[in-house]
Amino acid sequence: MSKPLFSVCLLSLTLASCSMVLNHLPGVYTLEIQQGNIVEQDMIDQLKPHMSKRQVLYIMGSPMLKNVFHQSRWDYIYADKVSGQDEVKKRVTLVFNGDELAGMQGDLKPGGGVPTIKAPKEQTINVPKRDLDKTLWEKITSVFGFMRSGGTEDPENLKPKPSEAPY
Repeated sequence: MSKPLFSVCLLSLTLASCSMVLNHLPGVYTLEIQQGNIVEQDMIDQLKPHMSKRQVLYIMGSPMLKNVFHQSRWDYIYADKVSGQDEVKKRVTLVFNGDELAGMQGDLKPGGGVPTIKAPKEQTINVPKRDLDKTLWEKITSVFGFMRSGGTEDPENLKPKPSEAPY
């Protein structure tokens, strides 16, 4: 009886060690797996006490878990496994009192009242002034000599010449 038990233990130990070695071979492609809600520190910093559920839903998105027995508790769970690195897990629990945000607990904490200055995402671009003295039509006709350099039409060019009379 001890030989089959020993064989089973040895076989399971061998298979477990092989899977560990095979998962960490260099050059083997493994997928990056993200699960749950993406929870970041700037999202947590936007949350303030007494916010409504609708405002929290706008900032954080829908919760991963809504407990049927505790309607006032929302759980946000995020797990990210990048190949070759340890798994990153974040968990945030929001507690409501009626429709207002009453508390928060988990891995990420709010900024603590220290204002953070973020660089604006908008950029100001100086556009050079355009030459608006002439319209597009005036520029086109000046190329063919129908316009004077001042931009006014030359009445001499518009009148038919006696040799060009149609009759």
